Amino acid sequence: MNTTKNWGVLATEESINKTIAALKANGMDAVVVADAAATKAKVIELIPKGAEIMNQTSVTLETVGLAKEINESGNYDSVRNKLNAMDRKTQGAAMQKLGAAPEWVIGSVHSVTENGEVFIASNTGSQLSSYAYGSSHVIWVVGTQKIVKDADEATHRMFEHSLELEHVRANKAYGVPGSAINKILKINKEVKPGRITIIFVKEVLGF
Repeated sequence: MNTTKNWGVLATEESINKTIAALKANGMDAVVVADAAATKAKVIELIPKGAEIMNQTSVTLETVGLAKEINESGNYDSVRNKLNAMDRKTQGAAMQKLGAAPEWVIGSVHSVTENGEVFIASNTGSQLSSYAYGSSHVIWVVGTQKIVKDADEATHRMFEHSLELEHVRANKAYGVPGSAINKILKINKEVKPGRITIIFVKEVLGF
C-alpha cells in the first residue's frame, strides 16, 4: 500500500485539465470553480426551482452549505425531507424505491482518475443506484485533491484516506465503531449525454 502519499494535496492545473478532457471524452460534463461560494452558486444555477432532488450524505455538501439549501430553502422538492418523515420499519421498501431514483441527485465521490474514471465507495450502497442509473441528473461536487493518476491510486486513496476519515465521522454521527467499504461503484463512461456533471473545486473539500 502507498502509505506515504499525501492525499489532501490539490491537483495541478495540468492534472485538472487532463482529467476534465478525459471525463468529457467519457460522456461526463465537468467544470472548475474557485471555492465553496462559487460551488453553491453553480449548483443553484444548474438545478431548476421545484426539482425533485436527493442530497446524498456528504461532508463536501455540508461544508459548502448545499445540504441546507436543498432541504431548508423551500426551493426544491427534497427527497431527504420525505425520507426523514417516513418510518423505516413499516415503509422500508417504499423508502428504498424513493431514494433509488430521484429526478436529481447530488453528492460527491472519492476518487477521479486522469483517465476520466470515477470511483464511489459505500458502506450500504444506498447512494449507488441513483448515481449509476436511477437518477436522470447527477451532480458531484469534488475537491481537486480527489484527482488521482489511475485506478490503482484511486483504490489506495479510498482505503488509506477516505475510509480512515469516514471511521471518525461515522463514530461521531452515529455512535458506531466505524465504517467500511463494502461496495464500490466505478463509472468508466456515461452513455446519456448531459446526465452527469462534475464540479471541481479548487479547495480541499470532503475526503
